[in-house]
Amino acid sequence: MKSRFGRQETLLLAYAQMRKLRLLRTGELTGPLQLSGAQERELFRRLLRGGIIARVRPGLFLVPPRLPLGGAWTPDEAEALNALMADANGRYQVCGPNTFSRYGFDDQIPNLVYAYNNRLSGERRVGAVTLMLIKVADERLGDTVEIGREEAEKAVYASRARALVDAVYDWSRFNGIPRGYEWIRRELKAKRVSAAELGRCTLRYADIGTLRRMGALLEREGVAEELLRKLERRLPPTSSPIPWIPTRPKRGTLNRRWGVVMNDKK
Repeated sequence: MKSRFGRQETLLLAYAQMRKLRLLRTGELTGPLQLSGAQERELFRRLLRGGIIARVRPGLFLVPPRLPLGGAWTPDEAEALNALMADANGRYQVCGPNTFSRYGFDDQIPNLVYAYNNRLSGERRVGAVTLMLIKVADERLGDTVEIGREEAEKAVYASRARALVDAVYDWSRFNGIPRGYEWIRRELKAKRVSAAELGRCTLRYADIGTLRRMGALLEREGVAEELLRKLERRLPPTSSPIPWIPTRPKRGTLNRRWGVVMNDKK
């Protein structure tokens, strides 16, 4: 780690701070700092090695909002995601294990930051933040809240209701079934989320399998028949039932209304 800044490092950070720039691109500093291309590349390399800036992608770097105390800095998850999506001109929302942890469904703290987005897929690293980016269609983004400290950048998170629906929708990726069912029961009982919110998210963001499983679950929980009919009207006719718990054999009582085999009895 760098213990102090050289002249060029100080000039770069002062330039970015004065112009309120968080992202710098290769070629952007040759004029203002009177550097050759080779000098600029070496300056960026020194700053990266010293842990003073973070690479977003080749040729694009995220800089701290102010001179870092102690000479080292790394972005937080909000800064990393916001920088990456700003460059890609995309939208995102933190999802899956990170939302399960934040809302108290699960006590495990994930090592990766999972994010649905409409531009990129795969694992990326920005500073010390490792991101798992899941590309989805534009219409699958929504029902979000902004979370973060008042003085810091905000990250866009799936809402509490959306996180619960995602646990059922993306069960194979997030290990969301059957534990997601218990989370939903618990949140309904504690009135931290309403059946209406879950119904609305299900109708807007779920596929047919999720609609059927959520319908069967909400019916078990005794929600209003009006809401159940809204879900039911969205379902096409089917003669092929699906399992309530996809990882178990399809043996159990058939819920004909939803076309779900209730295979939760061992």
